[in-house]
Amino acid sequence: MTTDVRALFLSTADTAVRLIAHPAVGRAWDGPSALPEFSVRGLAGHLAGQIFALPTVLALDEATGEPISVLDHYLRAKWREPEVPLDDPSKVKARDSGESHAADGQDALVRRAGDAVRDLADALTREAADRVVPIPWAGTTLTLDGFITTRLLELVVHCDDLAVSVGIDTPELDPDAVAVVLDVLLKLSVDRHGPMSVLRALSRAERAPAHISAL
Repeated sequence: MTTDVRALFLSTADTAVRLIAHPAVGRAWDGPSALPEFSVRGLAGHLAGQIFALPTVLALDEATGEPISVLDHYLRAKWREPEVPLDDPSKVKARDSGESHAADGQDALVRRAGDAVRDLADALTREAADRVVPIPWAGTTLTLDGFITTRLLELVVHCDDLAVSVGIDTPELDPDAVAVVLDVLLKLSVDRHGPMSVLRALSRAERAPAHISAL
């Protein structure tokens, strides 16, 4: 992973902030989203939370030891297991965190997220390419660019979720950012479903499995 992912994260985060600021999001703020148990405001807060997570991690002491890969980060995530129910603490925590971020309303969330993106644009230029960061909620470590990649994935996926939730087109995202995300999702899908299922889903509709969801 190169530091290019930092620029991709910043451009995608800026797109996410503009999406959160969209009037359609404000009109649907207290309504349900496309995701089970998430309100629109909670989903908007969860989307912004992917931005807020980065300064939180940057403020921690540098980690020691060998970092895990982005793929391993997701493979170890309990919330990703298909049988995990919506009331599992990991999923409840994600919803509660989103609601907390959005508690002061749309305008406040937009201001806070926009300020965070501007601060990160400066802060990331000072970070070493090989920095290793702790991920306290996962009990693991990643390279900084690896962690940024995980936040980029979350931004891309949840931008689509939020746009669909309020009935607007998903904002245009940098094709390179989407490519990074698709690479991770493809590997996760192959791990979950096997290479032939993914191959058939992409090439042979007549014998494709019902789904190849990676998350």
